[in-house]
Amino acid sequence: MSGSYDDSVGVEVSSDSFWEVGNYKRTVKRIDDGHRLCNDLMNCIHERARIEKVYAQQLTEWAKRWKQLVEKGPQYGTVERAWCAFMSEAEKVSELHLEVKGSLMNEDFEKIKNWQKEAFHKQMMGGFKETKEAEDGFRKAQKPWAKKLKEVEAAKKAYHAACKEEKLAISRETNSKADPALNPEQLKKLQDKVERSKQDVLKTKEKYEKSLKELDNATPQYMENMEQVFEQCQQFEEKRLRFFREVLLEVQKHLDLSNVASYKNIYRELEQNIKTADAVEDLRWFRANQGPGMSMNWPQFEEWSADLNRTLSRREKKKASDGVTLTGINQTGDQVSQPNKHSSLSVQSNTVQSVQSSYNPFEDEEDTGSTVSEKEDSKIKNVGSYEKNQSYPTDWSDEESNNPFSSTDANGDTNPFDEDTPPAMEVRVRALYDYEGQEQDELSFKAGDELTKMENEDEQGWCKGRLDNGQVGLYPANYVEPIQ
Repeated sequence: MSGSYDDSVGVEVSSDSFWEVGNYKRTVKRIDDGHRLCNDLMNCIHERARIEKVYAQQLTEWAKRWKQLVEKGPQYGTVERAWCAFMSEAEKVSELHLEVKGSLMNEDFEKIKNWQKEAFHKQMMGGFKETKEAEDGFRKAQKPWAKKLKEVEAAKKAYHAACKEEKLAISRETNSKADPALNPEQLKKLQDKVERSKQDVLKTKEKYEKSLKELDNATPQYMENMEQVFEQCQQFEEKRLRFFREVLLEVQKHLDLSNVASYKNIYRELEQNIKTADAVEDLRWFRANQGPGMSMNWPQFEEWSADLNRTLSRREKKKASDGVTLTGINQTGDQVSQPNKHSSLSVQSNTVQSVQSSYNPFEDEEDTGSTVSEKEDSKIKNVGSYEKNQSYPTDWSDEESNNPFSSTDANGDTNPFDEDTPPAMEVRVRALYDYEGQEQDELSFKAGDELTKMENEDEQGWCKGRLDNGQVGLYPANYVEPIQ
């Protein structure tokens, strides 16, 4: 009988009290919830660690991108250094957040995982050993009392049924006395039934009271046994709660960078770098290097030379200062032009400077670098606002644009000094980062977009390219990679 006894069958739960039969299951369920809460806390820490990692990566990318833009941009001097200090701050903070990510995963996450493994032991048939022990303990403590409670409920039901039957018998007897058609034998039977029902009421009442007394006597032991098992569950839960509190405090320490000495030093250093920015110093630097404080090779009187009777192209002006070799010089005046003969003349850099500053009214040859000069002028105009060291055309005269002799030489032939620059081979490239054009002649694209590189990288780190929609413009060379 005891092996198949179920203490919750046939017993009506009348309240939500812990002492009611079967209501200990909420305490047992709390053990399973503890295991699930360990998983939830590990998932919570894992997600936060992933956020820390992504944030650190974004800080690094942001610092790298803006450091390049500021260094190539028009900002200069101490304010530039103060601006770049923000990027240095981002790089250092990024390293700290990577350390936070490592602490969360390598220390806090692993600590919870190990504690969970030690506190909860899985069974072969499913569930946890701790849950089964609590379930068996409560069931054993409640079984005797629940059995007596069932007896009380049965006695109560029998007593109430006897009372109901007694009342019905008395009602029938009363009604039969008023019926003249009822014979004495029938009336006698009804009276006997009333007597029997009264005796049944007395018997069932006595049994009901007896079973209830037995239940009352068993209640103190029942409560003691249940309290004992409950306290064991409380102790197990107390360990989990204290462990969670300990872990959360450690997580707080790892997340709180305000107590990290290196973190405080980062912003102390950032503040110092910003405060070192000096507007007066920057204005003085700009005046000396870009303004009226610059030295000037003022024009001086120079004698005309028959051997140097033409202006030099912009490309020739940019050649090495050690010397420039000029070929195919055509003589003018009394000398006879010979297009099939070429003479060679080596001119030192100071002579080239003299030629650059003079305008030869007798020039009869084409400017050898007209095509190249136009390309370079166009390239200069296409430079975006983030070009710090961009060069600006210094030729204020209209020699190239209005030179009547710039199309052909004196013999009507093309200029033998023109240097045909071979077009760069077009290459398909893919964008690594998003870029928003800062000027009208700059391209805008998103990371992953493909475009065509038309010209190689210039001195300032810019390339000329064409989008798939046909738009042509400039873009930072380090924002793309060749498509393999």
